[in-house]
Amino acid sequence: MIKYTKGLLFILLLIVGLFACNKSNVNPNIPHVVINLTLDPNSTIFQELNTVGGWLYLDEVPGMVIPSASRGVIVYRQELNEFKAYERQPPNDPFKCCDNQGRNCGKLVVGEYYPFAMDTCTNNLYLMNDGSLFQGEGRYPLIEYYAVYDGNLLHVYN
Repeated sequence: MIKYTKGLLFILLLIVGLFACNKSNVNPNIPHVVINLTLDPNSTIFQELNTVGGWLYLDEVPGMVIPSASRGVIVYRQELNEFKAYERQPPNDPFKCCDNQGRNCGKLVVGEYYPFAMDTCTNNLYLMNDGSLFQGEGRYPLIEYYAVYDGNLLHVYN
């Protein structure tokens, strides 16, 4: 009887464990790309990041190599010693294109929308401070990379 009780308990725990793991919040649109960048946010090359509230597209910095599977990286200086880094691929409808030829596909832009990032095709707005969807339709926040600042250099990676 004890053998059956242990076996039944094991199966019961296994079933509960499988259903307890809710993976519905994992974004299936995350690009399969390795991001591993190091920069000095206080240098003149990254002048936009020299102050709190500054932001920059790393894919537009000369010499900064971003893997082609990525649409680029937005770096945002949230506090003096805290940064955020986000994928420029829209998290909710990443393959939506704004034209019939499939050449003008969605990309996140900040510019005049600061403190938001806007998807150029769906017009969804995302907050830069936490990546959450502020306005529009979708269930996913911005795709965030680790941004670790050691007081000198900023390391952006996944």
